[in-house]
Amino acid sequence: MALTYSQMLPLGTQMPEFQLLNVVDNQLFDSKNEIVKQGVIVMVICNHCPYVIHYHNELKKLVTDYNQSLNFIAISSNNIKTHPQDSPDRMYDLFKELKFNFPYLYDETQEVAKLLKAECTPEFYLYDKLKKLVYRGRLDGSSPGNDLEIDGKDLRSAVNALISGKKINTEQFPSMGCNIKWK
Repeated sequence: MALTYSQMLPLGTQMPEFQLLNVVDNQLFDSKNEIVKQGVIVMVICNHCPYVIHYHNELKKLVTDYNQSLNFIAISSNNIKTHPQDSPDRMYDLFKELKFNFPYLYDETQEVAKLLKAECTPEFYLYDKLKKLVYRGRLDGSSPGNDLEIDGKDLRSAVNALISGKKINTEQFPSMGCNIKWK
């Protein structure tokens, strides 16, 4: 595992259009057909990264707290030849275990990760209802071993501002985690 920081895609960037396999229902997910509620959170994650695993319970809380207002999409872009634990069948198993029912998409070609300028797992992107990027970066300042409380403060602050129509703080911090396993 190589500790990597996100590149911080420019705010205002349009959410990329993509078609990827949703391992939850084994259907093709088309972002053009996604009808966004008040916004959408796109997460670049994977199964094996300790930084992602560190956030599993907070991700459950986020979905519970905001599923009426936001869409959630998770994407895994890792090379499964070198990291078979991130394969679609294992992705499916993980989401069933976590009881998540939002799309978990397999980015086999890694093109979506490149469009997002993703570098690590996890990375979080919050888009408004027009699919414009309003937040990107970390969930909060915690990480495995640093003893900070896992509270999702950074992303939650942006989500709360978006939902209430307030200005989202543009001082945002990069996410950090395992590097994406490129082909």
